[in-house]
Formats: sequence, structure tokens, C-alpha cells
Amino acid sequence: MNRNELVTEGINPETSDIDTLSTVDIIKRINHEDKKVALAVEKEIANIAKAVDIIFSALSGGGRLFYVGAGTSGRLGILDASECPPTFSTPPDMVQGIIAGGNEAVFKAVEGAEDNGDLGRKDLMLRNLNPRDVVVGIAASGRTPYVIGALEYAAEVGAERISITCNPDAPLNSLASVSICPVVGPEVISGSTRMKAGTAQKMVLNMLSTAAMIKLGKVYKNLMVDVNPTNKKLMKRACNIVKLATGADENNIKAVLDETGYSVKQSIMMLKTGLSKDKAEKILKENKGYLRKALEFLERES
Repeated sequence: MNRNELVTEGINPETSDIDTLSTVDIIKRINHEDKKVALAVEKEIANIAKAVDIIFSALSGGGRLFYVGAGTSGRLGILDASECPPTFSTPPDMVQGIIAGGNEAVFKAVEGAEDNGDLGRKDLMLRNLNPRDVVVGIAASGRTPYVIGALEYAAEVGAERISITCNPDAPLNSLASVSICPVVGPEVISGSTRMKAGTAQKMVLNMLSTAAMIKLGKVYKNLMVDVNPTNKKLMKRACNIVKLATGADENNIKAVLDETGYSVKQSIMMLKTGLSKDKAEKILKENKGYLRKALEFLERES
């Protein structure tokens, strides 16, 4: 595919005079273009749902989720992966972000790394990729050699493959079990895929991880009941979540959270049912950590 044929590299006729505009009008043009992103993502809902089901199946079976990308795409994958442990108490290796060029590339470009397909393969080998895992290849152009190499290796291993691109008929799409391709059109600044394409990728990644975690039982109603309260802000959030779920007195909430080591799920179980810490923990385990299912089980038993 010639670079000039890529949608993300095209010239946007809506912004061809952007260098002549006032500051307010520049921002208006950018905002106008950004409004198109959610609509492009909406068209991919069916494919995103298929990808979520694949990820859920893998994670619930002991597999791992790898995001692989270069540049902005790689950084977005790392961002989404890094938010899973504090938000959902996932083990650090359950969701991993891999970027061409390694950790150094998070902060500055590593020349040539994204052009090396063997490096994408090697980086997954180093993580002992296996058939239970899922690899999500992220590339706005859909033709980044590093990401293509990673998905080719994933196919050889027998791992599921998902692609996130912003160009139809991109080579990466043909390597994926499920292809997600929100076509956001040419960027405000030609080729600057950190803008609309990056926003679309971020939205899709949010959906993949959040929906998979909901299906894994890490959300009750719409509450973050598996939050890992590792700082004062998150400890306060844990208190608020228990308050919203139970309506209990704050002193009681604090006492129960202290007793459970700030396990939000366990604390909600105890406050809603009057169970002891050990009994609440046992019922939760029997229901595989699904708080709603545990509460419904107790209701049926009563």
C-alpha cells in the first residue's frame, strides 16, 4: 500500500487554511474534526464486541493480553495496560503494553525500531507468548513492520490476534482474527495520527479493557469494586464506593474496610449481608469473585 493511498496520510480539505485562522477558529476546526471520531468508532461496535469476548475468554482461562504498537499507538497501549492494576486489581502481567524500542521509546522516538518486524517477534518471544494469550496490534496506518511482525508471530504460536487500525485494507487487518478499523479520515495536520486516529485508538482500548473487566466481575452495578487502594485518593474512592453500594455509616465502612484490608467487594458483602469476613470471602470465592452473583446466591438461599 502506497503511503499516499492511506486515509490517515491524506490532505484534509476542511483544514487546508488552518494556518491563516485565529486561535479560536483553529480550535474550532480541531474540535469539529474530533466530533467525527466517536461516530467512526460507533461503526466498529460489532467488531469491538467480538474482540472483547476473545479477550474475556483468554483472561478467564489464565491467558494474558498484550498491546503491541509503535510511537503514539504503543504509548496508548502502555497507558491502558498500566491503568488495569490500580483500577481492577489485575496482576501486573495480565495486561501488558509493548512498544517498539522498549521503555526508552515511551518518552522519545527510537529511530528505526518500528521498521523492524523481527523486533516485534522477539519482544513477544521474550514474554513467552503462548496459545492462551491475545495480542492486540495497534497501528494507525496498519502497516507498521514491528506490529506486523508481532501479529505474524502470534499466529505461529496460535494466540488470538486483534488489530486496531484507521485504514481500510491495511496489511495488519488480514493478520487478525478480529479487525477493528474506525476510519476517522484525514487528520487536521496531514499525517499527524496522534490526533483523530490516536483518539479513536484510545476509545477502542478503553472499551476493550473496561468491557472485559466488567465481564470478569470487576464491576458491580457501575462501581469499581476491585479498585486497588494504593494511595490516599484511592482509599477515599474505596470508601465512597462502599458508601454508594451499601448506604452504611462512614464509621462502619472504615472499620470494615480496615478489617478486610480495604477489599471493597468483601466489605460490601459484609455490610449488605451481616456476614463475617471469612464467610463473605468464602461466598465470593464460590462465585468466582462476582459480587452480584454472590449476593443473588445468598438471596436465593435465604
